[in-house]
Amino acid sequence: MKKNKSTVAETPATTPTDAILESISDGVFTVDAEWRVTSFNRAAERITGVPRREAIGRRCGEVLRSSLCGPECALQRTLKSGRPIIGTSAYIVNAAGERIPVSLSTAVLKDARGHVIGGAEVFRDLSELETLRQELEGRFHAGGLTSRSPLMQRLFEVLPIIAASPSTVLIQGETGTGKELLARTLHDMSPRKDGPFVAVNCGALPDSLLESELFGYKAGAFTDAKKDKPGRFALAKGGTLFLDEIGETSPALQVRLLRVLQERVYEPLGATKPERADVRVIVATNRDLLARCREGAFREDLYYRINVVRVELPPLRRRAEDVPLLAEQFIARFNRLQNKRIAGLAPEALSLLMAHDWPGNVRELENAVERAFVLCPSGRIGVEHLPETITGARTGSPAPEGAGLRDVRKAIDAQAIRAALERNGGSRVAAARELGIHKTTLFRKINALGLVFPTAPPPQSDPTRR
Repeated sequence: MKKNKSTVAETPATTPTDAILESISDGVFTVDAEWRVTSFNRAAERITGVPRREAIGRRCGEVLRSSLCGPECALQRTLKSGRPIIGTSAYIVNAAGERIPVSLSTAVLKDARGHVIGGAEVFRDLSELETLRQELEGRFHAGGLTSRSPLMQRLFEVLPIIAASPSTVLIQGETGTGKELLARTLHDMSPRKDGPFVAVNCGALPDSLLESELFGYKAGAFTDAKKDKPGRFALAKGGTLFLDEIGETSPALQVRLLRVLQERVYEPLGATKPERADVRVIVATNRDLLARCREGAFREDLYYRINVVRVELPPLRRRAEDVPLLAEQFIARFNRLQNKRIAGLAPEALSLLMAHDWPGNVRELENAVERAFVLCPSGRIGVEHLPETITGARTGSPAPEGAGLRDVRKAIDAQAIRAALERNGGSRVAAARELGIHKTTLFRKINALGLVFPTAPPPQSDPTRR
Protein backbone atom coordinates (compact mmCIF):
# COMPACT_ATOMS: atom_id res chain seq x y z
CA MET A 1 0.00 0.00 0.00
CA LYS A 2 1.30 3.44 -0.95
CA LYS A 3 1.99 5.72 2.01
CA ASN A 4 0.67 9.25 1.94
CA LYS A 5 2.95 12.31 2.16
CA SER A 6 2.27 12.97 5.83
CA THR A 7 3.12 9.40 6.81
CA VAL A 8 6.38 9.50 4.86
CA ALA A 9 7.36 12.81 6.43
CA GLU A 10 6.93 11.56 9.94
CA THR A 11 8.48 8.12 9.46
CA PRO A 12 11.53 7.79 11.74
CA ALA A 13 14.98 7.30 10.23
CA THR A 14 15.50 3.70 9.15
CA THR A 15 18.95 3.74 7.48
CA PRO A 16 22.38 4.67 8.84
CA THR A 17 22.40 7.72 6.55
CA ASP A 18 19.02 8.84 7.89
CA ALA A 19 20.24 8.40 11.45
CA ILE A 20 23.34 10.53 10.76
CA LEU A 21 21.31 13.30 9.12
CA GLU A 22 18.91 13.39 12.07
CA SER A 23 21.72 13.65 14.61
CA ILE A 24 23.78 16.50 13.13
CA SER A 25 23.27 20.17 14.01
CA ASP A 26 23.37 21.40 10.40
CA GLY A 27 20.16 21.76 8.45
CA VAL A 28 19.95 19.41 5.44
CA PHE A 29 17.30 19.16 2.74
CA THR A 30 17.10 17.60 -0.70
CA VAL A 31 15.06 18.48 -3.78
CA ASP A 32 14.01 16.56 -6.87
CA ALA A 33 14.20 17.71 -10.48
CA GLU A 34 11.02 19.78 -9.98
CA TRP A 35 12.56 21.65 -7.02
CA ARG A 36 10.23 19.98 -4.54
CA VAL A 37 11.62 19.12 -1.12
CA THR A 38 12.09 15.37 -0.73
CA SER A 39 13.79 15.30 2.69
CA PHE A 40 14.12 17.75 5.56
CA ASN A 41 16.09 16.84 8.69
CA ARG A 42 15.39 17.79 12.30
CA ALA A 43 17.99 20.61 12.35
CA ALA A 44 16.38 22.14 9.24
CA GLU A 45 13.07 22.19 11.12
CA ARG A 46 14.69 23.90 14.10
CA ILE A 47 16.57 26.55 12.12
CA THR A 48 13.75 27.46 9.71
CA GLY A 49 10.87 27.00 12.14
CA VAL A 50 9.07 25.01 9.41
CA PRO A 51 7.76 21.51 10.43
CA ARG A 52 8.97 18.69 8.23
CA ARG A 53 5.43 17.65 7.28
CA GLU A 54 4.85 21.15 5.85
CA ALA A 55 8.17 21.24 3.99
CA ILE A 56 8.03 17.88 2.20
CA GLY A 57 6.50 18.19 -1.24
CA ARG A 58 6.65 21.99 -1.42
CA ARG A 59 9.02 23.92 -3.68
CA CYS A 60 12.20 24.83 -1.80
CA GLY A 61 11.75 28.56 -2.46
CA GLU A 62 8.51 28.46 -0.46
CA VAL A 63 10.17 26.71 2.47
CA LEU A 64 13.66 28.26 2.60
CA ARG A 65 13.36 31.99 1.95
CA SER A 66 17.01 32.92 1.41
CA SER A 67 19.05 35.91 0.26
CA LEU A 68 20.35 33.59 -2.48
CA CYS A 69 16.95 32.62 -3.87
CA GLY A 70 16.17 33.41 -7.52
CA PRO A 71 19.00 33.99 -10.02
CA GLU A 72 21.60 33.78 -7.20
CA CYS A 73 20.37 30.38 -5.96
CA ALA A 74 23.43 28.37 -4.94
CA LEU A 75 21.70 25.02 -5.51
CA GLN A 76 20.56 26.09 -8.97
CA ARG A 77 24.12 27.05 -9.89
CA THR A 78 25.37 23.69 -8.66
CA LEU A 79 22.81 21.76 -10.70
CA LYS A 80 23.70 23.77 -13.81
CA SER A 81 27.47 23.49 -13.44
CA GLY A 82 27.68 20.12 -11.69
CA ARG A 83 30.15 21.67 -9.23
CA PRO A 84 29.46 21.90 -5.48
CA ILE A 85 29.51 25.21 -3.60
CA ILE A 86 31.15 25.13 -0.18
CA GLY A 87 30.55 27.56 2.68
CA THR A 88 29.03 30.57 0.94
CA SER A 89 27.51 33.18 3.25
CA ALA A 90 23.83 34.06 3.15
CA TYR A 91 20.82 34.48 5.38
CA ILE A 92 17.43 32.84 5.56
CA VAL A 93 14.15 34.21 6.87
CA ASN A 94 12.58 31.79 9.32
CA ALA A 95 8.88 31.19 9.98
CA ALA A 96 8.86 34.02 12.55
CA GLY A 97 10.22 36.50 9.99
CA GLU A 98 13.70 36.68 11.58
CA ARG A 99 16.87 36.88 9.50
CA ILE A 100 19.21 33.99 10.33
CA PRO A 101 22.83 34.21 9.09
CA VAL A 102 23.91 30.88 7.61
CA SER A 103 26.74 29.18 5.76
CA LEU A 104 25.49 27.22 2.71
CA SER A 105 26.98 24.25 0.89
CA THR A 106 25.40 22.43 -2.08
CA ALA A 107 25.88 19.19 -4.00
CA VAL A 108 24.33 17.25 -6.89
CA LEU A 109 22.29 14.09 -6.14
CA LYS A 110 22.70 11.17 -8.58
CA ASP A 111 21.12 7.75 -8.77
CA ALA A 112 22.99 4.44 -9.01
CA ARG A 113 23.43 4.89 -12.78
CA GLY A 114 24.91 8.39 -12.41
CA HIS A 115 21.86 10.29 -13.55
CA VAL A 116 21.13 13.62 -11.83
CA ILE A 117 17.92 13.28 -9.81
CA GLY A 118 18.09 16.46 -7.74
CA GLY A 119 20.28 18.35 -5.31
CA ALA A 120 21.15 18.65 -1.63
CA GLU A 121 21.81 21.73 0.47
CA VAL A 122 23.41 21.95 3.90
CA PHE A 123 23.09 25.13 5.94
CA ARG A 124 24.71 25.99 9.25
CA ASP A 125 23.15 28.49 11.67
CA LEU A 126 25.73 31.21 12.36
CA SER A 127 23.55 33.28 14.72
CA GLU A 128 25.70 32.65 17.79
CA LEU A 129 28.92 33.29 15.86
CA GLU A 130 27.47 36.50 14.41
CA THR A 131 26.39 37.67 17.87
CA LEU A 132 29.85 36.92 19.23
CA ARG A 133 31.48 38.72 16.28
CA GLN A 134 29.34 41.80 16.87
CA GLU A 135 30.14 41.75 20.59
CA LEU A 136 33.87 41.51 19.86
CA GLU A 137 33.66 44.24 17.23
CA GLY A 138 31.67 46.38 19.62
CA ARG A 139 34.56 46.24 22.07
CA PHE A 140 36.86 47.71 19.40
CA HIS A 141 34.43 50.34 18.10
CA ALA A 142 32.73 53.37 19.58
CA GLY A 143 30.91 55.38 16.94
CA GLY A 144 33.51 56.21 14.31
CA LEU A 145 36.43 55.35 16.62
CA THR A 146 38.29 52.05 16.25
CA SER A 147 40.89 50.72 18.68
CA ARG A 148 42.23 47.60 20.37
CA SER A 149 44.46 49.61 22.70
CA PRO A 150 43.86 49.24 26.45
CA LEU A 151 44.22 53.03 26.69
CA MET A 152 41.36 53.54 24.24
CA GLN A 153 39.31 50.69 25.68
CA ARG A 154 39.18 52.54 29.00
CA LEU A 155 37.99 55.63 27.11
CA PHE A 156 35.32 53.61 25.27
CA GLU A 157 33.95 52.43 28.63
CA VAL A 158 33.24 55.97 29.87
CA LEU A 159 32.08 57.51 26.57
CA PRO A 160 28.37 56.63 27.09
CA ILE A 161 28.45 58.28 30.53
CA ILE A 162 30.14 61.41 29.19
CA ALA A 163 27.79 61.54 26.20
CA ALA A 164 24.70 61.38 28.43
CA SER A 165 25.86 64.41 30.44
CA PRO A 166 25.11 68.00 29.31
CA SER A 167 28.45 69.22 30.69
CA THR A 168 31.12 70.87 28.57
CA VAL A 169 33.88 68.50 27.44
CA LEU A 170 37.53 69.36 26.84
CA ILE A 171 39.31 67.00 24.43
CA GLN A 172 43.09 67.17 24.51
CA GLY A 173 45.35 65.42 22.04
CA GLU A 174 48.03 65.89 19.44
CA THR A 175 47.23 66.96 15.90
CA GLY A 176 45.79 64.06 13.90
CA THR A 177 44.59 61.93 16.81
CA GLY A 178 40.92 62.29 15.83
CA LYS A 179 39.56 64.92 18.21
CA GLU A 180 36.70 65.93 15.90
CA LEU A 181 35.83 62.26 15.36
CA LEU A 182 35.62 61.80 19.13
CA ALA A 183 33.43 64.92 19.44
CA ARG A 184 31.10 63.61 16.73
CA THR A 185 30.96 60.22 18.49
CA LEU A 186 29.96 61.92 21.76
CA HIS A 187 27.24 63.80 19.87
CA ASP A 188 25.93 60.63 18.19
CA MET A 189 25.74 58.85 21.56
CA SER A 190 24.07 61.77 23.35
CA PRO A 191 20.40 62.71 23.86
CA ARG A 192 21.06 65.50 21.30
CA LYS A 193 21.94 63.06 18.51
CA ASP A 194 18.91 64.11 16.44
CA GLY A 195 20.07 67.74 16.53
CA PRO A 196 22.83 69.26 14.37
CA PHE A 197 26.55 68.76 14.92
CA VAL A 198 28.36 72.00 14.03
CA ALA A 199 32.17 72.21 14.00
CA VAL A 200 34.27 75.39 14.00
CA ASN A 201 38.06 75.57 13.72
CA CYS A 202 38.91 78.54 15.89
CA GLY A 203 42.48 78.68 14.56
CA ALA A 204 41.44 79.00 10.93
CA LEU A 205 39.76 82.42 11.14
CA PRO A 206 40.93 85.86 12.30
CA ASP A 207 39.35 87.01 15.53
CA SER A 208 36.95 89.53 13.95
CA LEU A 209 35.52 86.96 11.54
CA LEU A 210 35.40 84.23 14.17
CA GLU A 211 33.21 86.37 16.44
CA SER A 212 30.58 86.95 13.76
CA GLU A 213 30.89 83.31 12.67
CA LEU A 214 30.10 82.10 16.18
CA PHE A 215 27.46 84.61 17.26
CA GLY A 216 26.07 85.89 13.97
CA TYR A 217 24.93 89.46 13.33
CA LYS A 218 21.85 91.54 12.70
CA ALA A 219 21.12 93.60 9.59
CA GLY A 220 22.77 96.99 9.90
CA ALA A 221 25.37 95.85 12.46
CA PHE A 222 28.04 97.08 10.03
CA THR A 223 28.21 98.52 6.50
CA ASP A 224 27.86 95.28 4.51
CA ALA A 225 25.36 93.63 6.88
CA LYS A 226 22.31 93.72 4.55
CA LYS A 227 20.38 91.01 6.40
CA ASP A 228 20.51 88.90 9.54
CA LYS A 229 23.05 86.08 9.57
CA PRO A 230 22.71 83.31 12.19
CA GLY A 231 25.95 82.25 13.89
CA ARG A 232 27.14 78.76 14.69
CA PHE A 233 25.54 78.88 18.14
CA ALA A 234 22.18 79.43 16.45
CA LEU A 235 22.83 76.78 13.78
CA ALA A 236 23.72 74.23 16.46
CA LYS A 237 20.48 74.80 18.39
CA GLY A 238 19.28 71.54 19.94
CA GLY A 239 22.56 69.84 19.06
CA THR A 240 26.30 70.08 19.67
CA LEU A 241 28.80 72.85 18.91
CA PHE A 242 32.40 71.68 18.55
CA LEU A 243 35.09 74.36 18.97
CA ASP A 244 38.42 73.00 17.75
CA GLU A 245 41.73 74.71 18.59
CA ILE A 246 40.11 76.66 21.41
CA GLY A 247 43.60 77.66 22.62
CA GLU A 248 44.06 79.91 19.57
CA THR A 249 41.24 82.34 20.50
CA SER A 250 42.02 85.87 21.68
CA PRO A 251 41.38 87.03 25.28
CA ALA A 252 38.56 89.31 24.03
CA LEU A 253 36.71 86.41 22.40
CA GLN A 254 37.40 84.24 25.43
CA VAL A 255 35.37 86.70 27.53
CA ARG A 256 32.35 86.24 25.25
CA LEU A 257 32.73 82.46 25.27
CA LEU A 258 32.90 82.49 29.06
CA ARG A 259 29.61 84.35 29.24
CA VAL A 260 27.91 81.87 26.92
CA LEU A 261 29.11 78.90 28.97
CA GLN A 262 28.17 80.52 32.30
CA GLU A 263 24.84 82.13 31.47
CA ARG A 264 23.82 80.07 28.41
CA VAL A 265 23.02 83.25 26.44
CA TYR A 266 24.82 85.24 23.72
CA GLU A 267 24.24 88.40 21.70
CA PRO A 268 24.67 88.55 17.93
CA LEU A 269 26.54 91.62 16.69
CA GLY A 270 24.11 94.55 16.53
CA ALA A 271 21.46 92.76 18.64
CA THR A 272 19.58 94.57 21.40
CA LYS A 273 18.66 91.51 23.44
CA PRO A 274 20.41 88.21 24.24
CA GLU A 275 19.47 84.89 22.71
CA ARG A 276 19.44 81.53 24.49
CA ALA A 277 22.27 79.11 23.66
CA ASP A 278 20.58 75.70 23.49
CA VAL A 279 23.74 73.79 22.66
CA ARG A 280 26.09 71.28 24.20
CA VAL A 281 29.64 72.62 23.82
CA ILE A 282 32.66 70.39 23.19
CA VAL A 283 36.06 72.03 22.81
CA ALA A 284 39.42 70.62 21.73
CA THR A 285 43.05 71.68 21.74
CA ASN A 286 46.52 70.34 21.08
CA ARG A 287 47.98 73.02 23.37
CA ASP A 288 48.83 72.89 27.06
CA LEU A 289 46.13 75.29 28.23
CA LEU A 290 47.49 75.56 31.76
CA ALA A 291 50.81 76.73 30.34
CA ARG A 292 48.90 79.19 28.17
CA CYS A 293 47.15 80.47 31.32
CA ARG A 294 50.50 81.03 33.04
CA GLU A 295 51.68 82.93 29.96
CA GLY A 296 48.57 85.13 30.12
CA ALA A 297 47.40 83.95 26.67
CA PHE A 298 44.37 82.02 27.97
CA ARG A 299 41.91 83.07 30.64
CA GLU A 300 42.10 80.90 33.74
CA ASP A 301 38.37 81.27 34.47
CA LEU A 302 37.51 80.04 30.95
CA TYR A 303 39.92 77.13 31.35
CA TYR A 304 38.12 75.91 34.47
CA ARG A 305 34.75 76.46 32.80
CA ILE A 306 35.60 74.25 29.81
CA ASN A 307 37.57 71.71 31.83
CA VAL A 308 34.46 70.15 33.41
CA VAL A 309 34.97 66.77 31.75
CA ARG A 310 38.43 66.20 30.30
CA VAL A 311 39.26 63.50 27.77
CA GLU A 312 42.78 62.80 26.55
CA LEU A 313 43.32 61.08 23.21
CA PRO A 314 46.61 59.13 23.28
CA PRO A 315 48.94 59.52 20.28
CA LEU A 316 49.23 56.63 17.85
CA ARG A 317 52.78 55.81 18.99
CA ARG A 318 51.31 54.85 22.40
CA ARG A 319 48.80 52.47 20.81
CA ALA A 320 50.80 50.78 18.06
CA GLU A 321 48.50 47.75 18.27
CA ASP A 322 45.90 49.89 16.47
CA VAL A 323 48.03 50.33 13.34
CA PRO A 324 46.98 47.03 11.64
CA LEU A 325 43.32 47.59 12.52
CA LEU A 326 43.27 51.17 11.22
CA ALA A 327 45.27 50.31 8.08
CA GLU A 328 42.84 47.48 7.28
CA GLN A 329 39.92 49.88 7.78
CA PHE A 330 41.48 52.48 5.45
CA ILE A 331 42.22 49.88 2.74
CA ALA A 332 38.63 48.61 2.86
CA ARG A 333 37.34 52.18 2.45
CA PHE A 334 39.70 52.97 -0.42
CA ASN A 335 38.68 49.73 -2.13
CA ARG A 336 35.06 50.86 -2.03
CA LEU A 337 35.84 54.40 -3.20
CA GLN A 338 38.25 53.47 -6.00
CA ASN A 339 36.71 50.13 -7.03
CA LYS A 340 39.92 48.17 -6.45
CA ARG A 341 40.64 44.89 -4.68
CA ILE A 342 43.82 45.44 -2.70
CA ALA A 343 44.10 42.42 -0.41
CA GLY A 344 45.90 44.19 2.44
CA LEU A 345 49.45 44.74 3.63
CA ALA A 346 52.42 42.45 3.10
CA PRO A 347 54.03 41.39 6.43
CA GLU A 348 57.17 43.46 5.78
CA ALA A 349 55.12 46.59 5.02
CA LEU A 350 53.01 46.10 8.15
CA SER A 351 56.18 45.68 10.22
CA LEU A 352 57.48 49.04 8.99
CA LEU A 353 54.17 50.72 9.78
CA MET A 354 54.26 49.22 13.28
CA ALA A 355 57.80 50.49 13.84
CA HIS A 356 57.14 54.07 12.71
CA ASP A 357 56.79 56.77 15.40
CA TRP A 358 53.78 58.49 13.73
CA PRO A 359 54.34 62.15 14.62
CA GLY A 360 51.25 62.95 12.50
CA ASN A 361 49.21 60.26 14.25
CA VAL A 362 46.14 58.69 12.60
CA ARG A 363 45.99 61.34 9.89
CA GLU A 364 49.58 60.54 8.87
CA LEU A 365 48.78 56.80 8.83
CA GLU A 366 45.74 57.37 6.63
CA ASN A 367 47.79 59.47 4.18
CA ALA A 368 50.57 56.85 4.08
CA VAL A 369 48.11 54.03 3.43
CA GLU A 370 46.31 56.05 0.73
CA ARG A 371 49.58 56.79 -1.07
CA ALA A 372 50.58 53.12 -0.93
CA PHE A 373 47.10 52.12 -2.09
CA VAL A 374 47.37 54.35 -5.17
CA LEU A 375 50.82 53.00 -6.09
CA CYS A 376 49.86 49.33 -5.55
CA PRO A 377 48.25 47.98 -8.76
CA SER A 378 46.90 44.75 -7.21
CA GLY A 379 47.55 42.13 -4.55
CA ARG A 380 49.10 43.31 -1.31
CA ILE A 381 50.77 46.61 -0.45
CA GLY A 382 54.52 46.07 -0.18
CA VAL A 383 57.46 48.00 1.26
CA GLU A 384 58.10 49.54 -2.17
CA HIS A 385 54.71 51.28 -2.06
CA LEU A 386 55.26 53.00 1.30
CA PRO A 387 56.50 56.61 1.66
CA GLU A 388 60.24 57.13 2.12
CA THR A 389 59.57 58.78 5.49
CA ILE A 390 58.47 55.35 6.73
CA THR A 391 60.86 53.03 4.87
CA GLY A 392 63.88 55.26 5.54
CA ALA A 393 64.96 54.71 1.91
CA ARG A 394 66.88 57.38 0.02
CA THR A 395 66.36 57.98 -3.67
CA GLY A 396 69.06 56.19 -5.70
CA SER A 397 70.66 54.44 -2.70
CA PRO A 398 68.84 51.23 -1.79
CA ALA A 399 69.49 49.74 1.62
CA PRO A 400 71.60 46.56 1.87
CA GLU A 401 69.54 43.39 1.50
CA GLY A 402 68.19 42.16 4.83
CA ALA A 403 69.34 45.21 6.80
CA GLY A 404 65.94 46.87 6.66
CA LEU A 405 64.08 43.90 8.10
CA ARG A 406 66.60 43.53 10.93
CA ASP A 407 66.07 47.17 11.83
CA VAL A 408 62.31 46.68 11.64
CA ARG A 409 62.48 43.69 14.01
CA LYS A 410 64.56 45.69 16.49
CA ALA A 411 62.14 48.60 16.33
CA ILE A 412 59.15 46.32 16.88
CA ASP A 413 60.84 44.59 19.85
CA ALA A 414 61.67 47.97 21.37
CA GLN A 415 58.10 49.20 20.86
CA ALA A 416 56.63 46.05 22.45
CA ILE A 417 58.96 46.29 25.46
CA ARG A 418 58.26 50.00 26.00
CA ALA A 419 54.49 49.43 25.78
CA ALA A 420 54.58 46.45 28.18
CA LEU A 421 56.64 48.39 30.72
CA GLU A 422 54.30 51.39 30.44
CA ARG A 423 51.21 49.22 30.99
CA ASN A 424 52.84 47.58 34.02
CA GLY A 425 54.05 50.75 35.71
CA GLY A 426 57.72 50.09 34.90
CA SER A 427 57.78 46.63 36.52
CA ARG A 428 60.16 44.49 34.45
CA VAL A 429 58.92 41.28 36.08
CA ALA A 430 55.29 42.04 35.22
CA ALA A 431 56.27 43.19 31.70
CA ALA A 432 58.19 39.94 31.09
CA ARG A 433 55.19 37.93 32.27
CA GLU A 434 52.90 39.84 29.87
CA LEU A 435 55.32 39.36 26.96
CA GLY A 436 55.57 35.63 27.70
CA ILE A 437 59.35 35.62 28.25
CA HIS A 438 61.60 35.08 31.27
CA LYS A 439 62.68 38.21 33.12
CA THR A 440 66.36 37.51 32.34
CA THR A 441 65.47 37.35 28.62
CA LEU A 442 63.76 40.73 28.95
CA PHE A 443 66.82 42.24 30.68
CA ARG A 444 69.05 40.84 27.92
CA LYS A 445 66.81 42.32 25.19
CA ILE A 446 66.75 45.72 26.94
CA ASN A 447 70.55 45.75 27.02
CA ALA A 448 70.90 44.51 23.43
CA LEU A 449 68.52 47.17 22.13
CA GLY A 450 70.20 49.89 24.17
CA LEU A 451 66.94 50.90 25.85
CA VAL A 452 67.18 53.26 28.80
CA PHE A 453 64.38 53.50 31.34
CA PRO A 454 64.19 55.51 34.56
CA THR A 455 64.93 53.48 37.64
CA ALA A 456 61.78 52.70 39.61
CA PRO A 457 61.78 54.39 43.05
CA PRO A 458 62.46 52.05 45.98
CA PRO A 459 59.36 50.96 47.91
CA GLN A 460 58.43 53.24 50.80
CA SER A 461 58.87 51.71 54.22
CA ASP A 462 55.83 51.65 56.47
CA PRO A 463 56.51 54.06 59.39
CA THR A 464 54.01 52.21 61.55
CA ARG A 465 56.11 49.05 61.39
CA ARG A 466 59.39 48.79 63.32
